[in-house]
Amino acid sequence: MSISGKSVLVTGANRGIGRALVDEALRRGASRVYAASRQPITHSDERVVPVTLDITNADQIAAAVAQVGSLDVLVNNAGTFSFDDMSDPSVLEGHLNVNVHGTLKVTQAFLPLLVAASGKLVNIVSLSAISAVPMAPSYSMSKAAQLSQTVVLRTVLAYKNVSVHAAFPGLVDTDMTKDFGDVPKASAESVAQAVFDGVDNGAEDIFTDPFAEMIGNGYGDSPSKNLERVFAEQAKPILGGQ
Repeated sequence: MSISGKSVLVTGANRGIGRALVDEALRRGASRVYAASRQPITHSDERVVPVTLDITNADQIAAAVAQVGSLDVLVNNAGTFSFDDMSDPSVLEGHLNVNVHGTLKVTQAFLPLLVAASGKLVNIVSLSAISAVPMAPSYSMSKAAQLSQTVVLRTVLAYKNVSVHAAFPGLVDTDMTKDFGDVPKASAESVAQAVFDGVDNGAEDIFTDPFAEMIGNGYGDSPSKNLERVFAEQAKPILGGQ
């Protein structure tokens, strides 16, 4: 499905990858782009509709659904990141609350609109979902849980004609990675392009930059991906598949 003529909602749209996703959707001819963030953004393009949305706030989620009305593509990009050493359980709880629970709450709220449109769900995950970053264990655990959530939704929503995509950025030049030192980082703009290229091409798993692609080579034939297919096949009788 081309983005052209479609309505797109991007969470965490105020900066970094989120802002780049908004601009890329516009460049590809989206009819309307809902830019969701805790503080409404301003944009020169009249197709952009600012949406006030803290993805952990149930009232704001409900208000966002009412504001949007119809939707073709939901991009769950909002998230939180911090370094830690696992000594403070509240740090893990904070990551799970945003990256896992918040993402799922937004997905569930907008799901009827996506089903009505036979739409697309895109979760911006992370390479750390595949292998944990030792300096950021709480973030990594939350992203691993988000990936598991994405895989489950992919199987379940296939029977409702909603396709589900996981994007795996590596290091991207954003505020989130400013403390990672002087290492090569992909631009947010190139990552946004790769995300929508992957969606257009029907890729379930999108490795968005050269480093991510290097890690992702062979992922489609990996044991975890093959097991995903086995479980999806076994779920068919339960989920009503043919």
